Amino acid sequence: MSIQRIKTPCVGLCSTVYGDLVCRGCKRFHHEVVNWNLYGDDEKRAVWKRLEVLLVQVMMAKLEVFEPLRLRGQLEQRQIRFNAEQSPYCWAYQLIARGSRLIQNLEAYGVALLPEFRDWPLPDLRDAIDREFFLLSEAHYERYIAPRFLREGMDLRV
Repeated sequence: MSIQRIKTPCVGLCSTVYGDLVCRGCKRFHHEVVNWNLYGDDEKRAVWKRLEVLLVQVMMAKLEVFEPLRLRGQLEQRQIRFNAEQSPYCWAYQLIARGSRLIQNLEAYGVALLPEFRDWPLPDLRDAIDREFFLLSEAHYERYIAPRFLREGMDLRV
C-alpha cells in the first residue's frame, strides 16, 4: 500500500449486516468491517495482505498471468479499477470479475486459463473463484480468529 490514505476493500455487497462473520462481498471478517475506520495503516495493510494472499492462492490454481504489463495496460485502457501494488493475479481477478460476460479471448489480456478450466464459461469461473475465495476466508476465520474469541469469552478461573 502507498503512503496515501488506505482505501477499504469494500465492494458494496456487505453481508455482515445480515449476520455473516465473513463478508461475502469483500471477504473481510465482521470485526474488520465494523472497525475499519478505527484501524491504523498497519492494521489495514495486514487485512489487505491477507486478502491478497488468499486470492492469489485461488487464482494461481486456475490461471497464469503470462504478461503482467499487457494485463495492466488492458485494465487501465478499459478503466477497470485495480490495486497496482497487489499481485497481477489480483488484477486478473478484477478483470474477470468486471468483464467475464464481455471477454472473448482472455489471452489478449496476458492471461491464460489452466487446461482444466479452458472450457469453463468465464461467468462460471468468476463465480467459482468468488466462492473459493469466500470459503478460504471463512476457513481462515474459523482457524485463526474464532478460537481466540471463544477463549477470550471463557472464564478460566474454574
